[in-house]
Amino acid sequence: MKHLRMLGAGALAAAAVLAGCGGGGQNGPGGKGEKYRVAPIARADVVRTVSATGTVTPRNSSKGIPVGAQVNGKLIKLYVDYNDTVTNGQVVALIDPQVYDANYKSAVAQLHANEANVDVRAAAVKSSEAELALARKTYERKKTLAERQMAPVADLDSAQEALDRAAAGLDSAKANHKSALAAVEQAKASVSKAKADLDYCTIVSPVDGIVIDRKVEEGETVVSSMNAIPILSIAEDLDTVWVAADVPEADVGGIVVGQKVTFTVDAYRTGFTGVVKQIRKASTTTSNVVTFPVIVEAENPGQKLFPGMTATLSIETARAENVVAVAAAAFRFRPKEEDLAKAGEVPRGRKIWLKPADPAAPPEYVLVSEGVTDDSFTELVCDGAASLEGREAIVGYQTARTSAGKDESNPFMPKFPKRGQNKGTAPEPKK
Repeated sequence: MKHLRMLGAGALAAAAVLAGCGGGGQNGPGGKGEKYRVAPIARADVVRTVSATGTVTPRNSSKGIPVGAQVNGKLIKLYVDYNDTVTNGQVVALIDPQVYDANYKSAVAQLHANEANVDVRAAAVKSSEAELALARKTYERKKTLAERQMAPVADLDSAQEALDRAAAGLDSAKANHKSALAAVEQAKASVSKAKADLDYCTIVSPVDGIVIDRKVEEGETVVSSMNAIPILSIAEDLDTVWVAADVPEADVGGIVVGQKVTFTVDAYRTGFTGVVKQIRKASTTTSNVVTFPVIVEAENPGQKLFPGMTATLSIETARAENVVAVAAAAFRFRPKEEDLAKAGEVPRGRKIWLKPADPAAPPEYVLVSEGVTDDSFTELVCDGAASLEGREAIVGYQTARTSAGKDESNPFMPKFPKRGQNKGTAPEPKK
């Protein structure tokens, strides 16, 4: 929904009611009363804004940074509470470490045993190498004697068999040595995991910030899982906050990063200012209304804004200062056929109709373009726009009730406020 606001000239504030003007005219009973309802053309500041409702959140996280447990166990100590300031790496909670300390010591002992086994397997490799060397020498001697027919062939065959067995034994010893080395690496991994689990019993803050929520009490058993409730929630920095607002798709096209934003919260009478930081493309559809998240970054002096507060935002999307403007209703006026006939040939295009100086004369038209509009008032863009200042634009015809002298002014029609009331974004925060 668009939030509309315009700042009009102070001298015309009382004349801006879009009702009939007094004085003699035509077409009223007995020739009394004006024929048209008019609105003044005056210099004004036209500000177009988009209105939205959002929620104050910590930076970088809508509900703070969750701090959970990575191991299961009983929470034996909480070192922080609500609103405590914490620093990156500070210990905030402790899970009972007894079981994890025992697991760590067991893993270390297993590592030492595997390392000792490596030494045993290395010695076996050396023994197998010595056996292989002896078997090879024996085989060479038997071979020489057999070639000289000084030893039977059966001795050579036995030497060959012993040589093959020694080679196979060496291969087996080397394989066992590699297996022992692999067992050491596995044991080292087990030690690292056990050490990590033991370290996870000490929970530390991942950032500098303030504790904004605490879900558990000392003595409770915490469970580590994807859906586990975090122990704490920490707001990274509340000196600067975000306001997350859902803006309808009809308005989001006019919003760009860097635009000024003013907003209020129910807790304070003063307003706050910020800028559009991000326009997210993750749409949400609720009751067939498509909205897009818009993130506003704002300073939080004195940390008065708390996460979760509801904020009413006004995002300034366009501004035109000290321009000639008229009530937007003037662009919707269409003369009757008899008045069009008197006006002669009327070209196509956007135009407004001016009240003639002579009540008997037809209305005058001026071809104009619409500049910045807040849907109540619109900037006039055309050559010679300054010359229109002070004239009156027609917004409708008088009715018989008004022509008869009865008051038919609409209290809901927009009026020109005093100019200069709002030099910042709309609406101006209260002082």
